[in-house]
Amino acid sequence: MQTQEHYTKLKNMYVSGSINQELYDSAQIEVTFEQAIITQQIEPKYFHAGQSLHGSVYFKLLDDAAYFALQSIITDAFIYTTTFNIQILRPVKTGSVKAIGKVTFKSKNLYIADAVLYDHKNREVARGSGTFMKSQLPLDDKLGYQQ
Repeated sequence: MQTQEHYTKLKNMYVSGSINQELYDSAQIEVTFEQAIITQQIEPKYFHAGQSLHGSVYFKLLDDAAYFALQSIITDAFIYTTTFNIQILRPVKTGSVKAIGKVTFKSKNLYIADAVLYDHKNREVARGSGTFMKSQLPLDDKLGYQQ
């Protein structure tokens, strides 16, 4: 059963990840039933040579938002991404971005979630869709899933 405690543990799992502590330290996440919202400040360290957001950042934020939207409804096991496709629609150079992930399909073994990335002017800048599966890893404190 999904509870606020589960959502809080997922938030803690997200922020405790090494990549988020080291590189995406301004990222914030909100998790609710079948949805996750991640906000991130844009900094030059995320830019490619063309002085705008690198595609890897678009990918990470979209994948994370879709992932945590799905993990919001799966309380017994860690899930993993099996495929994730993105479309980058426009460059981002300043401000912040917000990725909103939502569950779009559920079955016994396969899950699909979509995510949209918006800039600080609320313009859609990228979108993505992924498939996810349950792993054999239990969702526990070894994964940072704790209060």
